Amino acid sequence: MIEDLRRQLREICRVRLSLSEAELPPFSVEHPARAEHGDLATNLAMALARPLRRAPRELAGLLQAELRSLPGVERCEVAGPGFINLYYSKDHWRQVLPRVLETGPDFGRTRADRPERVQIEFVSANPTGPLHFGHGRGAVVGDVLARLLQFTGHTVEREFYVNDAGAQVRNLALSVVFRLRELRGLAGEFPADGYRGAYVIDLARRLPAALTKFLPGEPGEPDLRAIMDFCVEQNLADIQRDLAAFGVGMDRYASEREVLSSGRMQEVFAELERQGALEDREGARWFSAERFGDEKPRVLVKSDGSHTYFATDLAYHLDKLRRGFERLIDVWGADHHGYVPRMKAGLKAFGHPPEKLEVVLVQMVSLLRGGQPVVMSKRAGEIVTLREVIEEVGADAARFFFLLRSPDGQMEFDLELAKKRSLENPVFYVQYGHARLCSILARAAERGLPVPDPGSVRQADLGCLDHPLEIELLKVMARFPEAVLSAAQGRAPHLVVYYLQELVGRFHHYYTATARESPILSGDPARLTARLLWVQALRQVLQNGLALLGVSAPERMEQLPEEEGPA
Repeated sequence: MIEDLRRQLREICRVRLSLSEAELPPFSVEHPARAEHGDLATNLAMALARPLRRAPRELAGLLQAELRSLPGVERCEVAGPGFINLYYSKDHWRQVLPRVLETGPDFGRTRADRPERVQIEFVSANPTGPLHFGHGRGAVVGDVLARLLQFTGHTVEREFYVNDAGAQVRNLALSVVFRLRELRGLAGEFPADGYRGAYVIDLARRLPAALTKFLPGEPGEPDLRAIMDFCVEQNLADIQRDLAAFGVGMDRYASEREVLSSGRMQEVFAELERQGALEDREGARWFSAERFGDEKPRVLVKSDGSHTYFATDLAYHLDKLRRGFERLIDVWGADHHGYVPRMKAGLKAFGHPPEKLEVVLVQMVSLLRGGQPVVMSKRAGEIVTLREVIEEVGADAARFFFLLRSPDGQMEFDLELAKKRSLENPVFYVQYGHARLCSILARAAERGLPVPDPGSVRQADLGCLDHPLEIELLKVMARFPEAVLSAAQGRAPHLVVYYLQELVGRFHHYYTATARESPILSGDPARLTARLLWVQALRQVLQNGLALLGVSAPERMEQLPEEEGPA
């Protein structure tokens, strides 16, 4: 509705004020916070006042006269210094039902003005161990962003960057060798930067006999590299299984080793050297990143001859653009915020607009159990894995909980709350709304009441929907496409959660308020038909929203709270 009114206002300005699109100043169209201020409001008259040198209320009066004739507008009022408030008729809101029921799973889908080929890189956890529970937040944020962008018309590919080279993988292999020797009763010294988790012992037990032939001696370099390959392969397979259980699928797993062996690193250095953006000092090679918007030079090759993560990341991101992606979205932990300017500087040095790279920063999650912190120690290898969280609370609850806050806001995840079968559990609250809608339709069928086909909506007397709360819920349903678009454009998947919580909250209130005075499955046939169509539309919107979150929409739920009255 906001975009429809925005288009209508632009057309009025073109016809009545002879203003071209380029001459229109920025203006807002929004849903007022208070119902008495209308269904939609705009500040267009005030925005036009300065460039047209006319009084805001005079311009508001002119626009008001045009807006009153728009379809569905019941009245239009000028308020304050020149705000215009529009009120739409009940019949206008009732027409939401045909839109929902005729488009079904596609309701809310939009087409971007300029569809792009987008790559979203997320999770990208080091393959040195299992995914810990904190990885779940980045995983679901990236996955839902991909779903939202696809739903709004973009082509999206999901990618996981595997850091399968460097010291960390080597340290893992050394840790496995130590545990292997320990299992065989042989002496050894635990690596200074080794990994202590129980999964390391499991990897040692799973080593094929061909990789243990160096015993009782120490492994040579070829032996160690073979063990590194085995560990990465095994851990990556475990990561893929955990992501699948979490409802997350990747289109591609990119390898750091492949970046290093492909010759792309040499191309990066050659181009930077051609531009005079490389400097050798202190035994290292530096990129003059400050010339391209960063705050200071950055090391690409350390004094020991090894590449920095930034060097390989730069080559990797340039390869993404070479593969034809028009926009890169990286989902990173918030502790990487200082890394963003240098990556943008790197892209700029190679002639790419820095804004092609977007970084969604995800804050850490505090894990609680019954309100009390769950103590973990990375040094001791005591972590809570994502798999453990999924097994305890389920993928639906885990996904929903990780999306309860904006990605850049810190959050707490309470395991006990996520398991509760009560309305204080946010995911239960929303899913129960869907189950309740399904229950209404099932009870209608059980009583032999005619449940209308959604395709018959245009033959129904929708004027029978006259309860104020029914109209309010139609208004909320109408806002679903806007909520989806805002979430996609703002890289803010939590906005869909907020929307669903409002939608279901209003429905639960309606159900409770009308259960005694006017049960849904009552009244004359025309009213019953209209209400059952309304229930089906509400269920469809809820299904569409949950699908975007990758959360199931159950038709029945066990241990439901007591019903507040008959449907």
